[in-house]
Amino acid sequence: MAMNRQRLFPVFIFLFGAWTVQAKDTDQTRLAREEMVAKQIAARGIEDSHVLRAMRAVPRHMFIPENEARFAYDDRPVPIGHGQTISQPYVVAYMTEIAGIKPDARVLEIGAGSGYQAAVLAEITQEVYTIEIVPELARWAASRLQLAGYDNVQVKQADGYYGWAEHAPFDAIMVTAAAPHIPPPLIDQLKEGGKMIIPVGNPYRVQMLVLVTKQGGEVRTQNLLPVSFVPLTGGRE
Repeated sequence: MAMNRQRLFPVFIFLFGAWTVQAKDTDQTRLAREEMVAKQIAARGIEDSHVLRAMRAVPRHMFIPENEARFAYDDRPVPIGHGQTISQPYVVAYMTEIAGIKPDARVLEIGAGSGYQAAVLAEITQEVYTIEIVPELARWAASRLQLAGYDNVQVKQADGYYGWAEHAPFDAIMVTAAAPHIPPPLIDQLKEGGKMIIPVGNPYRVQMLVLVTKQGGEVRTQNLLPVSFVPLTGGRE
């Protein structure tokens, strides 16, 4: 778990281009998170105690531009600029639970976006790697994670289609953008016995969230539920 993370967040105004974020956790935002977890996540069947604790702990509003921060704890995705969004809280929790993240897991996330999903993962395990293809968002995610005290996350600006071979194999891979197919490099980098969660399908239509497992050299897929994610940009092998 992220043992070095600060539990009390300072009052700090962070300027990032045209974005401004009030980096402060208050009684009001903590109450909003409790309500979010109770009504949007636990009530819909998420039971993993590590996931519920992580969703309560991560200050979601710190990962959203100020002009959208009022929607931070709503039951909806929120725009973060550059045509990207921060996923609906339930979807973040669901994907994290299905991935079965353990405290000693090495996890790769494709599509850092604002850094929020990586922060949730960092509450559960000590080794998180996240890739973002948009340079501005990669810098934004790195700065947000640093400010929030998640020093166990490495952020890389690159094409996530090809994964991060230097740190492979991974116990879990979470892809937070829709791909027309499962990228072969990510399958190669998935550890034996590992799990990958990825939305597959046309990025401009409803996709299917797919669980990919690798066991005994065999790759299996299981359709989970329909979702709607922004497209995975980059390589198309």
